[in-house]
Amino acid sequence: MRHTVDGQVCRITLDRPEALNALTPDQRERVIELLAGASADPGVRAVVLTGTGRGFCAGADLRGASTAGERIPGDVARVLRLGAQRLIAAVLDCEKPVIAAVNGTAAGLGAHLAFACDLVLAAESARFIEVFVRRGLVPDGGGAYLLPRLVGPLRAKELMFFGDALSAADAERLGLVNRVVPDGELAKTAREWAERLAAGPTRALTLTKQLVNASLDSDRATAFAAEAAAQEINMTTRDAQEGVASFVERRSPRYLGR
Repeated sequence: MRHTVDGQVCRITLDRPEALNALTPDQRERVIELLAGASADPGVRAVVLTGTGRGFCAGADLRGASTAGERIPGDVARVLRLGAQRLIAAVLDCEKPVIAAVNGTAAGLGAHLAFACDLVLAAESARFIEVFVRRGLVPDGGGAYLLPRLVGPLRAKELMFFGDALSAADAERLGLVNRVVPDGELAKTAREWAERLAAGPTRALTLTKQLVNASLDSDRATAFAAEAAAQEINMTTRDAQEGVASFVERRSPRYLGR
C-alpha cells in the first residue's frame, strides 16, 4: 500500500495489482489507521483513495480463509463488526472529504468502499460488482445500508440479487458515480478535485458531510437541530469569518482549514 501527503491531499493507493487489490486484514487495518490520521492531521484537508493495475479493490482477500472446523456462534458477526464494518465506518466518519478514484474493478467490499466515499470518480474501464450472491453470501461492509440510500431499494435489490457487473457509465446513470472520465485522465481529475477541496473551508465541509450522512436517518426536527448546531460551531471558525469578510470586501476568500 502506498501513502503520500502532497499539497494537503492525503493519497491512499491500494497496491496489490496481482490480486486486484483485494484487502488482507492487515491492509484493511492500515487504511483505517490512515483515515483516522487524516482526520486528526490539520495539514490534511482532502483524501484520495485509489488502486493500481486493473482493480480498484476486489473486496476482502478470502484466500487462505478456511470454512472447515467448528464455528462458534457469534464469531462471524464479531469478525464482520470489527473488520469490514469498521472500514466502511472509517470512510463515513473521516473528518476530511474522501474521493474514490475507481481505476478498475470494484467488487464486493471494494464496491462498498467506493460507495462510502463522499465523491466517486470512475475510469471508463471501471466496473462495480455486488459479487456476494455469486458466492452464496449476504452483502457485508454496509452494502444494504449504503445502496438503498444511493439508488433506492428496488435498484439495490436488483444489483444484489443478480450480482451482474455494472459498467462505469451505468453506475453514473444510477447515481453511484459522480463522473466517468477516460482512464488516462482519472488521476488528473482526482487530483484537481482534491486540490479544490483542500483549498476549501475544511471545517464547513466536515460539518456538511456529517449533516448529509445523517440526513436519511433523521426526522425533520432532529435534522434541523443538527443543522443549527453545525452552524453554531462553524461560525466560530476562522474560515467562516474569512468567507464573510471576503464577500463584504468583494475579493476571493483564502481558506486556511481552521
